[in-house]
Amino acid sequence: MHGSRSENDTIYALATPRARSGVAIVRISGPRAGEVGALFGFPAPVPRKLQLRRLRESQGEILDEALVVLFREGESFTGEAMAELHLHGSLAVIGGVLEVLGRAAGFRAAEPGEFTRRALELGRIGLTEVEGLADLIDAETRAQRIQAMRLLGGALGVEAEAWRSRLVEAAALIEAALEFGEDGVEPDWAPVRDALEGVVAWCDGLLKGAPAAERLRQGFEVAIVGWPNAGKSTLMNRIVGRSVSLVTEVPGTTRDVLEARLDLDGIPVTLLDLAGIRDSEDPVERLGVAQAIARAEAADLRVFLAVESGLPEDVARQEGDIVVRGKADLLEREVRAVSGLTGTGVDDLVAEIAARLRPRVAGASLLTRERHVRAVDRARSALQSAAAAMDEGESRLEFAASDMRSGVIALEGLIGRVDVEDLLDDIFSRFCLGK
Repeated sequence: MHGSRSENDTIYALATPRARSGVAIVRISGPRAGEVGALFGFPAPVPRKLQLRRLRESQGEILDEALVVLFREGESFTGEAMAELHLHGSLAVIGGVLEVLGRAAGFRAAEPGEFTRRALELGRIGLTEVEGLADLIDAETRAQRIQAMRLLGGALGVEAEAWRSRLVEAAALIEAALEFGEDGVEPDWAPVRDALEGVVAWCDGLLKGAPAAERLRQGFEVAIVGWPNAGKSTLMNRIVGRSVSLVTEVPGTTRDVLEARLDLDGIPVTLLDLAGIRDSEDPVERLGVAQAIARAEAADLRVFLAVESGLPEDVARQEGDIVVRGKADLLEREVRAVSGLTGTGVDDLVAEIAARLRPRVAGASLLTRERHVRAVDRARSALQSAAAAMDEGESRLEFAASDMRSGVIALEGLIGRVDVEDLLDDIFSRFCLGK
């Protein structure tokens, strides 16, 4: 797994950000975790009990007074013996503690995600739960936290395992009929058909909500679209609450796509300020306009800022898009309008954006990654083929059994039982060192 490094090494890492803070936590996991007392010159800690201890380096100099907790093998997050040192968050203290651990025989610095990887390999956590943990660490909004906690809580893995078990039982009935079937005796295929229909329906539901789930994890994109000088950049700055876009009276100032992350009532949103849509002789501006059109069409929602001459026709309006008049501060008549300059109508616009996105959040499934979608789609295709083979009669039973085995393998890939080694390397490379 780690080249010349042994899985029996005791690993350590700072589990909190490396910065001056009130508290810093160093995590230690492996067969020698119980030796932290001897390493730092304090009595062996009582397992599962926070205790105040004075930590010393090898020459007896005091490093810190810290809270220490020890977990026995089988009782920790990783499943190994584990210790945590809750230090004062001084860079000097952190550096001194890590230096002592780095000199100790049998100890080494952990690689990214190695604590979680050990928990996975020891059966303390499943693959989809690992992905949920990664999502939880990255969560910026309430909706993302809820989604991540569902994955971390094992919801997808539990459902997939339950359906996998039913498929295994159904496939066994077919295999038994092929091996031991008696002439003239028609087996009861109802349990097989029920299992196939149930799994296919489950897959359909997950796949339907997959696009929204992935957008929820990454954030919905909302594009502000309009002619040059329609007030897009001023509106962007007003919504975000800071100067993100450069505002001038010169048309065509915005050429690149400017982005800002927002939390709209718990919904993660990336707001896009795009180049004004118009024909231009400037080759750089033409590139900006082409990029703006592409990003607007790919966005989850568009806010069109209309002017007296109307709206740009280059970007097609889609169902659910919002159209308002820009620069309400310059209008004399009452229309549905917003002004980034004065804030008129901006709160209502933000509320409407959240309202348009909220149903998509509610319809999100637990397929938050392309890997999930591919595995579930493979399972559905295989099981639809199995059902079709069953409908064709006994002559196609072998094909049905083969397709069902393919469906089982697809679900096993989803929950991390087969063909996942390369995937694990990629997942854990994105974790922080202390996880």
